[in-house]
Amino acid sequence: MKYVTHLKLGALALTMGLASGMAQADTIKIALIDPLSGSFAALGENQLRTWQYFSELANKEKWAGEHTLEVVGFDNKAGVQDSLSQLKRAIDQGYRYVAQGNGSGVAFALVDAINKHNDRNPGKEVLYINHGAIDPDLTNEKCSFWHFSVDSNVDMKMQALVNHLASNQDVKKVYIIGQNYAFGRSVSAAAKKMLAEKRPDVQIVGDDLHPIGEVKDFSPYVAKIIASGADTIITGNWGSDLALLIRSARASGLDANFYTYYAVLKGAPTAMGESGLDRVKYVGVGNVNNEGYKGRDLVEGFKEKYNDDLTWMQAYPAVALLSNAIKQSGSTDPVDVAFAMEGMEVDSLSGKAKMRASDHQLQQALYVATWSKTNDTNVQIDQEGTGFGWRADEVIPAAQAELPTTCDMKRPSR
Repeated sequence: MKYVTHLKLGALALTMGLASGMAQADTIKIALIDPLSGSFAALGENQLRTWQYFSELANKEKWAGEHTLEVVGFDNKAGVQDSLSQLKRAIDQGYRYVAQGNGSGVAFALVDAINKHNDRNPGKEVLYINHGAIDPDLTNEKCSFWHFSVDSNVDMKMQALVNHLASNQDVKKVYIIGQNYAFGRSVSAAAKKMLAEKRPDVQIVGDDLHPIGEVKDFSPYVAKIIASGADTIITGNWGSDLALLIRSARASGLDANFYTYYAVLKGAPTAMGESGLDRVKYVGVGNVNNEGYKGRDLVEGFKEKYNDDLTWMQAYPAVALLSNAIKQSGSTDPVDVAFAMEGMEVDSLSGKAKMRASDHQLQQALYVATWSKTNDTNVQIDQEGTGFGWRADEVIPAAQAELPTTCDMKRPSR
């Protein structure tokens, strides 16, 4: 009888041990809430693939230990209400991690909804990784413990852009054009403020905001730019809004330089072609034609896997931060993971990056790059089969790109 009891206890211990081992190896499901249909579908699909690609790398190399990451797309059609609906759907399905990047208006709505959900549902908190919505208020007045931004914000990028532009004495007249929502308005405000400080001699000859994702023909806007005599355009446009703007500029023979945030992204390179040569620049958190070509194996692997270009560099530190925080905290709970991410430093494709604890804004290097012909030295990787790629003109170290924050972070008890 005693022998049987020992067998039962042994079997129970083995079962509990197996169950415990299984519980320690979780699948961390991340809901990527971004446009997978409509005008911005191509960009959203590229971003989803990039998150999945880096998550597969993280799983293979065990960045999160025995845990694995799984990224699933939730189509928000680039709309606020659709985003909130998809957030609820994801939470109802048990997701505790969400990612989003297309549209600061969407980001503000998600932050607010997640704050409320977490207040009302202790023990079921949700963590939001923002990989591209960069209105500065998101990590200033509207900062949240539950929100982490892995892309540099509007003001950080505009500071780099204007510092670079300011050294060009040929810049006399600037036209600002952007999408009419939080991000577009913040780009306009930052451009005017920083140009006045750095180049008070430069004239702002136009400042247009257009409906996001609705304009199919930008020729009337381009006609206004030509009439203004502008030699330089500053735009935060992204996705189809940027591609169509550049296409109209090319068709109209607009002879001006473009300073952009997102000309590196899908669609814009093909729209530019040779007409953008040495005239279109972007400021961003990475460049595949970096010194030493760091990450080239990943760029080529992505191209081979998806027949698509790897441009969304922000996804790399996002996956690295989340994975390392899970491993270091020994937990998959969003509260523990969020505390672990604060102050964490990771290696990104543009060097070291650190998640600033005070506002959850990632501090990282920025690039200013120019659309150029491929060559054997500094532009070896092209985009979209055009034979052109991005030449790195300047690399701004993280310490120089950093700006102060007004965030007053409210943290939960541990």
